Amino acid sequence: MAGKPHVTILIANLPAERDRRVIRECLTLEEKGFEVTVIAPRGDKSLRVLPGSRNTRLKPYPVKVYGSGVLTFAVEFGWSFLCIAIRLIGEVLAGRAHAVQVCNPPDVYWPLALLLRAIGRPWVFDHHDLCPEVYISRGGGEPNKWVLRVLNAMEWLTLRTATEVVATNQSFKDNAVRKGVQPDRVTVVRNGPSLKEIAVDGDPEETAAPDGHLRVVYLGVFGPQDNVEGVVLAADELVRLRGRGGWKVVLAGDGESMPSVKALVAEKGLEDVVELTGWLDGPSVDSVLREATVAIQPDLPTRMNQLSTMAKTVEYVGRGLPVVAADGIETRRTLGDAGAYVPNGTPEEFATVLNELLDDPERRRQMRKLGRDRFLSLLSWEHQSGPYAAVFQRLLAKRLPAQPRIPRQRTSSDETTRADQA
Repeated sequence: MAGKPHVTILIANLPAERDRRVIRECLTLEEKGFEVTVIAPRGDKSLRVLPGSRNTRLKPYPVKVYGSGVLTFAVEFGWSFLCIAIRLIGEVLAGRAHAVQVCNPPDVYWPLALLLRAIGRPWVFDHHDLCPEVYISRGGGEPNKWVLRVLNAMEWLTLRTATEVVATNQSFKDNAVRKGVQPDRVTVVRNGPSLKEIAVDGDPEETAAPDGHLRVVYLGVFGPQDNVEGVVLAADELVRLRGRGGWKVVLAGDGESMPSVKALVAEKGLEDVVELTGWLDGPSVDSVLREATVAIQPDLPTRMNQLSTMAKTVEYVGRGLPVVAADGIETRRTLGDAGAYVPNGTPEEFATVLNELLDDPERRRQMRKLGRDRFLSLLSWEHQSGPYAAVFQRLLAKRLPAQPRIPRQRTSSDETTRADQA
């Protein structure tokens, strides 16, 4: 509706309808009286409005190149920069884009931040990934020092040109502050589903899959840094430990590593115990996780993964799922005692702990309750939406109806840190 403050959100690495964090952000902004437009790569060509929203407009652009190396990534991101810049300028000329939020990766949109801020439009950086650390984790060898320097410079410029920064956890906030952002300009908004996305009432109980099998589930993106192949190798070890009957590994998701994952499943002869579902929508995700026995977070304990909160982890604990994960700073802050940790993330380590949990229903029951309690008290989107909306309520206060000043709110990350230190 005319007269409402308008927020434009920019995404470069996913269609809007597949980015669950951005979907939740859009719904939150709508609830608080904002209009929203999302500029993102084209997914479903029939969509004009974000699914589940009232009227969040989609302004998609075609993707011509998908990066797999430094050069092709540069071409991909150069194309996305051009497409996003043209559409964003159109939004400004149409009288929208009163504030802009950019989601990384990549960290290349800081020139647009300078332009928008020069005309008095706030620019919010929603920090999804530590791009230098992602590059190191994907390389598999010694990183190119010049590429790393460029990525660090781009991250610094992205952080420093933003009006405010939204960080997905305390480690990301600490990173922003180390790079010169004032602490009061950084708001922690963690990843995680809302209560209404999860069909669980009261204390979660295990729900047997239709075939009666115990199920180990991985949910998320299949990328080189995600170590989905490690789950396949852990399944191969589980065959050795407990045979082929009565259990299954479900890999739910998609991404550039899907061909190699499929090839590894075939090479190891695991088609009978490893199921690949492809990308799932929200209700299908909920169904798969409700039928799971144990979840796995296979990300290796690299610096990036030590400092990152995986969206899948909060999806797991929201359903009360016990989680097996490599030990890490933010993983422990998220899971607490709802996680079973391995030191190095080898297939043998994962298989050993998975095998123990599959044989121990009482321990699974205790972990389920701990995880669900942690979700309800700290991690759900209901605890994140207030601090997130408050950023835009402050920045666009003059465009909103008169209301009391919006103070900075204590975030669930603060509570999580205090709970971990208690």
